[in-house]
Amino acid sequence: MTNYFTNCKTAEELKKAYREAARKLHPDCNAGKDTTKEFQAMQAEFERAFSRLKNVHVNKDGEQYEKETTETAAEFMDLINKLLNIPGIEVELCGSWIWVTGNTKAAKDDLKSFGFRFSRNKLAWYYHREPYHKRGSRKMTLDDIRGMYGSAKFTGSAKSTQTDADAITAA
Repeated sequence: MTNYFTNCKTAEELKKAYREAARKLHPDCNAGKDTTKEFQAMQAEFERAFSRLKNVHVNKDGEQYEKETTETAAEFMDLINKLLNIPGIEVELCGSWIWVTGNTKAAKDDLKSFGFRFSRNKLAWYYHREPYHKRGSRKMTLDDIRGMYGSAKFTGSAKSTQTDADAITAA
């Protein structure tokens, strides 16, 4: 049994850990090395952890709270696995949102089919599973959002992963 997600205490920490593990173990990212069984074991562990943590979130002040979610582990895994195979894009997890920047013109139709929407103000594609209701009239930049919720980035079809913040918190 693997232990990729034992230290995760919130849905956001779990998603960040999954993204990092998927990037490391995905068979398409490991040429000449068969990681299929390990990848499948990691996904099974993620599903178990997701069912336990899917409603546990952390606000911007670091306080835990519970919020019902309709997202499933399979939906999130499928979305991240699809994004891993798009070259030239940068994927960023900010709280419970996924932002995509980089060379998105070539991937526009794919992103639309995955449920992403384009933000003209931020010149980026975004995905958020739950309905969003904006509070207040303040316009935020991606840098404002990163500062408020932290972020973790990876580039599609690339070998490197970088993290901007240690913890990702929920909106």
